[in-house]
Amino acid sequence: MSLAVTLTRAQEGVSAPQVIVEVHLSGGLPGTSIVGLPEAAVREARDRVRVAIQATLFEYPARRVTVNLAPADLPKEGGRYDLAIALGILAAGGQVPRKKLEHCEFMGELALSGALRAVNGVLPALLRVRASGRSAVVPRANAAEAALVEDLDVRVADSLAEVCAWLCDKAELDCPQAAVWDGAVGGPDLADVRGQLQARRALEIAAVGGHHLLLSGPPGTGKTMLAERLPGILPPLRSFEALETLAVYSVAGQDIQLAHWRRRPFRAPHHTASAVALVGGGSHPRPGEISLAHHGVLFLDELPEFDRHVLEVLREPLESGRIAIARAARRCEFPAQFQLVAAMNPCPCGYAGDPGGRCHCTPDQITRYRARLSGPLLDRIDLQVEVPRVPLEDLMQARGARDEDSATVRARVVAAREHAYARAGRPNAELAAREIERDCALGPPERALLARAVDKLGLSARAYHRILRVARSIADLDGAAACVGREHLAEALQFRGLAI
Repeated sequence: MSLAVTLTRAQEGVSAPQVIVEVHLSGGLPGTSIVGLPEAAVREARDRVRVAIQATLFEYPARRVTVNLAPADLPKEGGRYDLAIALGILAAGGQVPRKKLEHCEFMGELALSGALRAVNGVLPALLRVRASGRSAVVPRANAAEAALVEDLDVRVADSLAEVCAWLCDKAELDCPQAAVWDGAVGGPDLADVRGQLQARRALEIAAVGGHHLLLSGPPGTGKTMLAERLPGILPPLRSFEALETLAVYSVAGQDIQLAHWRRRPFRAPHHTASAVALVGGGSHPRPGEISLAHHGVLFLDELPEFDRHVLEVLREPLESGRIAIARAARRCEFPAQFQLVAAMNPCPCGYAGDPGGRCHCTPDQITRYRARLSGPLLDRIDLQVEVPRVPLEDLMQARGARDEDSATVRARVVAAREHAYARAGRPNAELAAREIERDCALGPPERALLARAVDKLGLSARAYHRILRVARSIADLDGAAACVGREHLAEALQFRGLAI
């Protein structure tokens, strides 16, 4: 029989649809054609595969070789199909047995020597393979990703020759070493920050509920220090969250370190970043910074210095936790459940409101500077905090009892988050409207206080719900799992007082 079938996976965003590789050998002039909407790198596979097969001391068929990549309407790109195509050609020619092919999926790019090279997107592909109940073979260079997928028979190989020996039952392929988290959260310690008690309190509340945070103050007051220490007080990623995050890194071709696989990501793009760099895109859509910060922190320093168009594209993912990128030929969706932390100066020179009178900006300059941030964007930021200049005596004194380290604060954050997970299965910032009604119920005095605040500040319905979510996080931090008290609501409203 001159027809053989092998299985592999395509890459489409963070999904990995199955691709069936059908190889047919027929009479006629020798040649190889690949059909099924292949792009340039896939069409060039015929030359890589031919030389790799010959370098492995197998015979390349002197016949007409037709390779069909099904489904035909799914665009195929990259060198990830090389191994499956090569094995299909060898199986169609009777040079390797077919019995393992129907129960196994193969991914990997071939070098001309027959060696296997790493490909992007192996982790999401293996998650789909596990759901299908099959086994998989991937390049050894992708072993770190393969080690993260439990309950899957996955093998790693260095070359086409090793895979063929395994198919012929002449040798065994290695299994990747299981991933073991080192238990370290890592990152700079919160104890390094002197003073700034209100900002530290806001940081802790933001960590409890996953709320977005804006820090506003003069240069050198510790805004960046505070933001960089947020990941250190967040609880470690749960297993499924870590896999979701690392699947994005796999698609983006980022390195994965097994010892740190449950650490939360921290992304800090420069203010010259484009909209595509921030949210993703390109002719072949790739994940951007907001997706690489999935289940982690996205820090935007000097927020008004970002192009306004770049900031406006954040509005939808801040609400939905996902970003859909549409192109003429395809549409990809990437997760983007990130926690935004932003820092800014109060004016162009940075010293508006400074007691020393150092600011010389005109009112028009300050107005134009602050107008770079739109109302709808600010409306989505839950906590807006002023970070004043630190007194010299606070900087010079040794670490005190109020300068808690990250481990101490993280213990409180983890305990408070457990209340939220037990109640709704998610952080408070992600509560839906119906869940807010159930979990953030207010008594008559609290409702009256909130009504006065909404009327006085002219708050939107979105701000109303966000205040309730923040109050719920404060109550969880206070150990009040049953209800939101007046003091919790008052503190949430204090942080809603627009800092800019």
